[in-house]
Amino acid sequence: MSSTVTTPQQTTEAPEFAAVREAAQRARAAAPAVRAAGEGRIDDALRAAASLIRDRAHELLDVNAADVDAAERNGMAAGLLDRLRLDPERLAGIATQLEVLAATPEPPTEWPVRTLETGERVFERRIPVGVIGAVFEARPNVTVDVASQVLKARSAAVLRTGSAALGSATALVEQVLRPALADAGLPEAAVQLVPLPGHAGAEALVGLPDLVPLVVVRGSGDVTRKLSVLGATAGTRVLAHADGGGVLYLDSSATEADVTRLVTDSTDRLGVCNRLNLLLVDRPVYDTLLPVAKAALDARGVALSLPPHDHPLGHEWALDSGAEAHVTVAVVDGPDDAADTAARETSGLAATICAADEQVARRFIDRYTGTGVFWNAPSRLLDGYKLLGLPETGINVDHTPGPRGPVTYRDLGLRQFVILPPEHA
Repeated sequence: MSSTVTTPQQTTEAPEFAAVREAAQRARAAAPAVRAAGEGRIDDALRAAASLIRDRAHELLDVNAADVDAAERNGMAAGLLDRLRLDPERLAGIATQLEVLAATPEPPTEWPVRTLETGERVFERRIPVGVIGAVFEARPNVTVDVASQVLKARSAAVLRTGSAALGSATALVEQVLRPALADAGLPEAAVQLVPLPGHAGAEALVGLPDLVPLVVVRGSGDVTRKLSVLGATAGTRVLAHADGGGVLYLDSSATEADVTRLVTDSTDRLGVCNRLNLLLVDRPVYDTLLPVAKAALDARGVALSLPPHDHPLGHEWALDSGAEAHVTVAVVDGPDDAADTAARETSGLAATICAADEQVARRFIDRYTGTGVFWNAPSRLLDGYKLLGLPETGINVDHTPGPRGPVTYRDLGLRQFVILPPEHA
């Protein structure tokens, strides 16, 4: 018979890990009440949160202004500041999205599949995960987007945001989400915020599969990929949104008006993943359509990165602090080459073809293997609220089966099979 000697070093957790574990334990304790909430209770909480956002808009904007001021003093680039900043319109949009989500009927929790030859009845059910974690960039709106989606999926949430947005996120959790849960008779602990700056909190969150089996990870590619590896090593399912970058292909059949419209509409915000990042131009019209695109980009204050390049074609400018106002340009030979280049050189988030020829557009659509493909519509539409009418937890660009594209509460459940006796047994 052998015994195991445990050293003090083996039993001591880093303070960051201990803090995250405690938050996860509080969320797990609250999860059964969220799962068992009566019909309409979660929607009541979401509507209460929308009301509190409107009632407390002044205080929330003041807290956010302090975050923005601190980030500016620390040299944060303009594109990241745009993500961090809230204004009355954006705050009102968050409240509206909560109300839209509350008005969305919950999907059925059980449905029949088949009856076996022996008479047993097979049903499929959708059950909650329990506790879902989320790691996301310094964007205060995502705090509410993710928490509301997780709650709608009848799970509890543990959130970790970028340190620059910690003040805004804390205010949204403590002044909006938790009071709204209490108003609806649900445990306030169902939404937890990791109060730690730096990456240690994120790394701890993906290392607790016993408490937080699923973590949605968003942010810069390198950090997200690292968290995915750490999560996989620990046994946590990580739903990662590591890279973005929209592609626009200008076909020989494109009109100048469509080129101007699509370039303009694709660059309204430079710090977001679905903005125009790579501009592909059909070789025969390179000299005629590129100046049209350049004029539209000049109006937005965006510079061209022309060939030959000293960076990969898919370099994501939205994540390049201080250099966000760029678009990479490359020449291609027709729609097939454009679709292949878009899929090969980028994450496969979204690609648009600008073309007047339907046959050419269909060739591009059929060839492109990425998450979203558009004909004469901007890649900015690859967004949960714009595309599906729901906020999102993130956009998954995996090339394997599973939730792909904007991930909403409908994707945050578990599949379960139920076998019942024959109906007249």
